[in-house]
Order: sequence, then C-alpha cells, then structure tokens
Amino acid sequence: MSMPTPNVEYSLLSPALIVFGGAVAGVLVEAFLPRRLRYATQVLLTLGSLVAAFVADVLVSKAISASGQTAVLRAVAVDRPALVLQGIVLLVGALAILFIAERSAATGTAIGPGAAAVARLAGLDFFAPQASAVPDSVAERQAIRAGYTQTEVFPLTMLAVGGMLVFPAANDLLTMFVALEVLSLPLYLLCGLARRRRLLSQEAAVKYFLLGAFSSAFFLYGVALLYGATGTLTLAGIRDGLTSHRDDSIALIGVALLAVGLLFKVGAVPFHSWIPDVYQGAPTPITGFMAAATKVAAFGALLRVVYVALPPLHDQWRPVLWGIAILTMAVGTITAVNQNDVKRLLAYSSVAHVGFILTGVIADIPAGVSSTLFYLVAYSFSTVGAFAVVGLVRNDDGDEDADMTRWGGLGRRSPIAGLLFSMFLLAFAGIPLTSGFVSKFAVFKAAAQGGAVPLVIIGVVASGVAAYFYVRVIVLMFFTDPPAEAPHVVIPGAWTKAAIAVCAAVTVLLGIFPQPLLDLVDRAAQLVG
Repeated sequence: MSMPTPNVEYSLLSPALIVFGGAVAGVLVEAFLPRRLRYATQVLLTLGSLVAAFVADVLVSKAISASGQTAVLRAVAVDRPALVLQGIVLLVGALAILFIAERSAATGTAIGPGAAAVARLAGLDFFAPQASAVPDSVAERQAIRAGYTQTEVFPLTMLAVGGMLVFPAANDLLTMFVALEVLSLPLYLLCGLARRRRLLSQEAAVKYFLLGAFSSAFFLYGVALLYGATGTLTLAGIRDGLTSHRDDSIALIGVALLAVGLLFKVGAVPFHSWIPDVYQGAPTPITGFMAAATKVAAFGALLRVVYVALPPLHDQWRPVLWGIAILTMAVGTITAVNQNDVKRLLAYSSVAHVGFILTGVIADIPAGVSSTLFYLVAYSFSTVGAFAVVGLVRNDDGDEDADMTRWGGLGRRSPIAGLLFSMFLLAFAGIPLTSGFVSKFAVFKAAAQGGAVPLVIIGVVASGVAAYFYVRVIVLMFFTDPPAEAPHVVIPGAWTKAAIAVCAAVTVLLGIFPQPLLDLVDRAAQLVG
C-alpha cells in the first residue's frame, strides 16, 4: 500500500505559520539577547507577528472559494468560519499583548487618597519577577529589587495563540488534539505567573493543569473509540462511518468522551469548576486573554465537530446539549448573584454566556453558525476590556483589589473607568445599543428557527436574572458611599489605553451598526465537510 505524498499548502496555513514563527523567534530572543533589550524586542516582534498573521488571514480569505478547501492531506480546513475565528483570536491576542506589555510600566499614577503610595509602585506589573522562585523567598525579593521582568510571557502567549488558530480549523481529531495541547500548555504556565498573591496564582495553575490533563485524557480516549468504530480520524470520514453505524455503542461513548474535552475548554456545566479559581488566581491580562480567545477557539472546534462529524447523531447529541445549555445558563447566572469578588463574578458570568452561545450551536442550521460567530466577536472584545479595567483597580499597597464590597463610589472618584466598566457590564447584560444585545438576539433567533423555542425562553429569563448582578456593580460604583480604605484606579499608559479604547469602540459600534459584521458572518456560515 502506497503512502500519499505530503503536500503542505504554506500559503493557506500562513496565519498560523507566522504566529508559530514569531513564537520561536521570541524563544531565541530570550536565549541570546541581553535582558535590557528583550522587552522592546519582544513587544515589537509579538505585535508585528500578530498583525502580519491577521493580514495573511484576510488575504487567504480572499483567495479561497466560498466553499473553502482543505490543506495538509485534509488535516486542516481552510474555510470562512475558520478564517473568521482565526481573525478574532489574532485581534484578541493583539489586545492582550497590549495589556501584557503595560506590565513593566513603573510610572503609573493614581487618583484619590493614597495616590502617592500607589504611584511609587510598579502599578501595572502583573507578572512575577522570577517565576521559579519560591513565593516571598530571598531569591524573589532580590529579583524584585533588581527590577527583573518576565518577557518570556510573550512567546508563551504566542504559542497559545498558534494553538488557538489551528484548533477550530482542525479537520481530523488527531490534529485537533495536538492543537488542544499546544494552546493549553502555555496557559497552564501563564496562570501561575502572577506577581502578587503568588500562592493563589500557583494553586490556580495546578488546578487548571490537573483538570485540563483529565479533560485531554477524555478527549483522547474518545478519539480512540471513534477511530475503532469508524476506522478514520477525519471529521467527514467519521460522519460517513456514523451514518452506517448509527447505533454503535462504541461510537456513542466515543462522542460523549470527545464532548467532555470540548465542553471543558468552553467552560460548560458540569465541566466549569476550574473557571472561577483560575480566573481569580491568574494574572489579570492572562485572565482576559483566556476568557476571550480560549472560548473562541473551543467553540470553533465544537462547531466543526457538531456540524461536520455528528449530523448522523443529531437526535442523540441535541437533547444532551439542550440539558447542558440549560444547566450552564442556570448555574452561571444563579452563582454569580452571590459573588463579592469582581473577577469571580466575571468568571461565573462567562459560564452563563457559554450557555447562551450553546443555544446558537444547538440551532443546527447555518444561522446557528453565523450567530455564534457574531456572539464570539462581541463577547471577546467586551471581555478583554472588562478585565483590563479590573486590572487598574488597586489598593494602597499596589495590589489588585477585586473585592466588590470596597468598590463603593469608585465610579464617582474615577468616572471614566466607572463608565467604561459599566458599558462592558451592560453589554454582558444584553442591553440595547450594545454588542451584547445584538449577539443575544442573533443566537436566540437562530435557536428559535431551529426549533428550540423553549430553550430561547429559558435564555431570555436567565438574561433577565443576570442583569441584576451587573446592575448591582454599577449601583455600587456610582450610588454607594466609599469605604474607609477605598481602592484607587491607576492611570494606565498608552498600551492599556489603546486596548480599552478599541474594546469600548467595538462594543458600541456593534450595538449601533452591527450589519456589516452580520453580513460577514452570514457569508462565513458554511463549514468544509
């Protein structure tokens, strides 16, 4: 039996290749450049690579046909949904890099009492000066005094972005698994690099690693069972095999185990337990990056598996996703009501949003794909912006202060930060004239067209309940007296200002003028089979 000759379509894979090339170059910078030159070099290299990859993504989208095509022996699908998802990941990655790059600014100032104390600190320095040092050890204190910076976060972030580019485009399960590991392993490390509350950060990283390892094992075992049942790893081949073996118990178990790995990555109930701890313990820029980009990549992979590989099992997977979507909306919404930490509130809010996005997946029609893509765009920018604002709130010691009980009057003392954060919260709530309203309307409409009207009703009720805890934060910031030792808002530098400004502009523009993006995602609703 002759083996097919490998043929790598470099032009079609150029966005991912550029990102991986930038990551490798970043590792070489860490190895050979003097410490004083690394920061500027890494920022320019990383942002340049992401911009170049985005340009390549646009060019590839213009070069391919409407139906798309495959590359590398059908291992990677190059179609419009994949390119849209890759574009979102690249834009989110660029905004996250702007936020991460701000971490070495030691010249931040603050507003209000205690401002001088905050200004003397490296107010936006989110990452540990020496990750390998024991927290509060002599080595760590020496690294802090020496002013060391962790520039290896840039190539680690780029490696995660590269995995996220391949994950939603993978056209066979083995490629999908490799991409899953490539995007996950750097995130495990990044979650443990917080400069302050080091033990909490390391605990979050260990929890994420252990649970992620279990989910990967489920995914890989599911891949093995599906291969045993269908004799192939390609999604189209699995679809054809399931058509003739629809009642095969091995295939059904394989699909179930595969779903565990994918639903863990999107953060759906009951696979969500890692989200609040990891979001709270990770450095805030990494939290924002994970909350947005990981969901984009994971939902892209879930869409591809459901719409390309599982049509023969429509009657089996759809009721299961119904139940998971309902549980996810309910648990995320109800649990968020009782949170007093802003980062944990946003974590449970993200769980609720996973349930809303799943309603678009459940639609099982082209409108379900397009509405899910729109929701991912809108949610990603609002999420990065919200976490960027949270990272600016500091106490007199320079530590992040996400304790909601101390945020009283914050919006009156820092009106710009308060208004921006309120706008992002209103977008999460789905208030009209924000991107959140259009995105929820789109997925609910698609689900209704797909025959899931009861699920839409539950989603609308959950959205109404969720509005309570978003408005609660707004009321606290603007209509409550500040506590005795209230936190302050550090004035960011140019990098973070640019990131927040872009996120705010997209949140408003997609709420007022959503049609261009709606048209774009409508044209990108066909996945390669």
